Amino acid sequence: MSNPKKKAPRVQGEGLEGSEQKELGNSTKTARFTGTDNPRHLRAIQALMTRPLPREQLDRVAGCSNGPELVAELRRRGLELLCTRTKKKDRDLFDCFPGVYHFTPKDRRNIFKWIATRTKKAAQ
Repeated sequence: MSNPKKKAPRVQGEGLEGSEQKELGNSTKTARFTGTDNPRHLRAIQALMTRPLPREQLDRVAGCSNGPELVAELRRRGLELLCTRTKKKDRDLFDCFPGVYHFTPKDRRNIFKWIATRTKKAAQ
C-alpha cells in the first residue's frame, strides 16, 4: 500500500488562477462591502471581528444551521472571509480538516469604514 503525500492545509481559493477561482465560486473582483442589516450577518461579523471561528461555532453564534451559506452571503456582499483548513483529530482519532473562518486585514478595514458611516448616519 502506498503512502500518499500529505498536503499542507491551504486557504480556500489561495494560489489559484482566474479560471480555477471561478470554479470555486470566487472571483478576483468582488463587490464593494456596503454593509448589512441582517441580524445573522451582524452577529457573525461581531464574532469574527473578535476571533477566527470554526464552522460549528459560527453556526452557534450566528443562530443558523448552515454557516457556509452565511459565509457565502457575506462574500457576495464584498467580504473575502477566508477559510483556513486545520488538521484535527475527530472523536475516532481520524484526521479531519475542519475550516476556520477569519477576516482579512482588508475585510477589517472595510467593516470599520462601514461602522463609521453607519454611526454617522444614526447620529444625524
